[in-house]
Amino acid sequence: QVQLVESGGRSVQAGDSLRLSCKTSGRTFNIYAMAWFRQAPGKEREFVARVRWNSDRTYYSPSVTGRFVVSIKNSDYTTYLQMNRLTPEDTAVYYCAAATAYSRNYDSTMEYAYWGQGTQVTVSS
Repeated sequence: QVQLVESGGRSVQAGDSLRLSCKTSGRTFNIYAMAWFRQAPGKEREFVARVRWNSDRTYYSPSVTGRFVVSIKNSDYTTYLQMNRLTPEDTAVYYCAAATAYSRNYDSTMEYAYWGQGTQVTVSS
């Protein structure tokens, strides 16, 4: 089993920056990649960013490319999502997720075996 705990979500103003953290514990040797998803009220959960474990390989959704940066600090098994130039459209519950194998469909929720409980990000105009 792998446990994921997100933190860092809060209310901010448009244009602000925010960094989310996802602490990983348990059978971390099973992890292939980490990702961030988000879910706004009344909408489906959507892919935000992904980073391979022990690698700099990253992927982003078009809506956050150039504004968000995903990274991993392997020494303490923590994944980060640095979010810059936030807009009200970024308001959502943000979830981190862990994949245990390679997949071309890295933006699909189906490819992730473990999920955190989510952390709320609210951006006001």
